[in-house]
Amino acid sequence: MDIIVVGLNHRTTPIEIREKFSISDAQLREALIRLKSYHGIDEGLILSTCNRVEVCAVVQQLQTGFQRIKEFFEDYHTGLSPEEWNASLYLYSADEAVRHVFRVASSLDSMVIGEPQILGQLKEAFNIAMHQKATGVILNKVFRKAISVAKRVRTETKIAENAVSISFAAVELAKKVFGRLEGKEALLVGAGEMAELAVRHLLDNGVRKVMITTRNFDNAIELAKRFDGIPLRLEEFPRYLAEADILICSTGASHYVISEEHIGKAIQRRMNRPIFLIDISVPRNIDPHVNRIDNVFLYDIDDLQLIVDANLEGRQREALKAEGIISEELQGFNKWLKSLEVVPTITALREKAEEIRRVEMNKFISKLSHLSPEQREVVDGLIASIINKLLHSPLVALKDESRSKNGALYVEAVRRLFNLDKDLHHRHHSTASDKEDSAAQDEDAETKS
Repeated sequence: MDIIVVGLNHRTTPIEIREKFSISDAQLREALIRLKSYHGIDEGLILSTCNRVEVCAVVQQLQTGFQRIKEFFEDYHTGLSPEEWNASLYLYSADEAVRHVFRVASSLDSMVIGEPQILGQLKEAFNIAMHQKATGVILNKVFRKAISVAKRVRTETKIAENAVSISFAAVELAKKVFGRLEGKEALLVGAGEMAELAVRHLLDNGVRKVMITTRNFDNAIELAKRFDGIPLRLEEFPRYLAEADILICSTGASHYVISEEHIGKAIQRRMNRPIFLIDISVPRNIDPHVNRIDNVFLYDIDDLQLIVDANLEGRQREALKAEGIISEELQGFNKWLKSLEVVPTITALREKAEEIRRVEMNKFISKLSHLSPEQREVVDGLIASIINKLLHSPLVALKDESRSKNGALYVEAVRRLFNLDKDLHHRHHSTASDKEDSAAQDEDAETKS
């Protein structure tokens, strides 16, 4: 049994090839059925986003498993020869496969480190795979743990904090100017992509009303429908400047569309209430001299980019902490995976049975004081014999089934039925506590001396 990941992403493959591999939500269920039909693939999950297409699988044999998933890609995605994409594939197995899944869930492998969307996409892919019964004991554990690791990374690091896109940085700056954005009004001049994203972020943060103007009034009407806003003709927008707490400008004009005079009049009508201007145009469309007016805050795309770059550096530092968390969690996962091997499970079960025999024998030893040592030995032997006979058939079946396709399921069932993992954890915890107590005593003695 091996865990593997085969895929391609934004770093290995250009968009024109990635888009050919994309699997829509409507196609995903059929794709999972086809994936599981390949001989040697016991469990499978497909993650398809705009930046990656990956198959995570549990396979019976490593190299054969890699080959089967390559065949799946080739069969499922017609129109491209393997020579066009084969070199773009990455292949991970064992520790590296699980580490990769943990890093993807934690957004360490994303185009923008710390972005939150990938975790939701991974959860959805996992839910669909479980619903199709494409996953089993192993991948269920891998992806539940990946989700848990991602939550821990977000809790214990600042990897998701601070703006790392131009549009989001603009909104964060607006919050600093106004404190909160609930009830504020915005004016969008032009229809650049980043400006539209900024407006969407503003609405998500409580902005009450959006006015929209573009060179083409029909476009303004269409945009206004999307944002539930108010369309304005281009020649009309100066009359509405005083109503806008936030102005976002992104046009294709080669000159200043908004002058110092425009903003001067608007700030007078606003009774000096602050106005926040975002110029995302290149070349700039807002006269930079407006910054000389009190209570006017103008930022252009270079200002925003400086903020984004600084925040990206901060996220990179937090990513190092996240990598440490993933390494720690990987160790715990590997212990669990190791426990699914049949020999440790049989050993643990025998040790538990022996522990029960010993404890129960000690409980009744006083009641057997009238027996000779030889007779006590016979009683002890009888108990041991009963236990051995009870365990014989389950252990033989466990050995046989461990070599089958569902071997991990049987091992996991035995560990749960007999509570072996809890007992192991309890013994480990007790040993660790003893060590901690001893260390504390040593530290006390050292302090006193």
